[in-house]
Amino acid sequence: MVNLSRMMNKINKIFGSPPVQLLCRLILGGLFIYASLGKILHPDEFAKIIYDYLLFPDFTIYFIAIVLPWFEMICGFLLVSGFMVRTTSILLSVLMISFIVALSINAIRGLDISCGCFSTSGESRESLIISIVRNLVFLIPGGIIVFFHQAREKFHKGIFSLLLD
Repeated sequence: MVNLSRMMNKINKIFGSPPVQLLCRLILGGLFIYASLGKILHPDEFAKIIYDYLLFPDFTIYFIAIVLPWFEMICGFLLVSGFMVRTTSILLSVLMISFIVALSINAIRGLDISCGCFSTSGESRESLIISIVRNLVFLIPGGIIVFFHQAREKFHKGIFSLLLD
């Protein structure tokens, strides 16, 4: 029992350390900022990709195509800047899980659709299985933040407090 407790303390110390937390925030936040850019610039193309998923009523497609990229962008910036870190990580992890579910449904259906993850070009198609695996890997930094983040102050100073510590 003592070895298990010691091992858990080491894991908490490593994954909860400021450099690991900063790296995970920059990876996950940067990923969502990058993913949002093409969708924000080309909402019509993104709406076509959402439509191809065949999961949403037609009247919701443009609403999703407009709101989702801005939500991704705002959450990405919150995470990178260090504000509401755990909450934002939970939101982005839930979003990533919903993407995995949507991709999985269409992989089971056998549809050949564009993921829409990083490009709004309908021509950029990759295997849905590859997209699912990639999204599962992207869940790792979110999980590390959710389970090991320890806010050191009531008001978190953001990225600069970690760089100056």
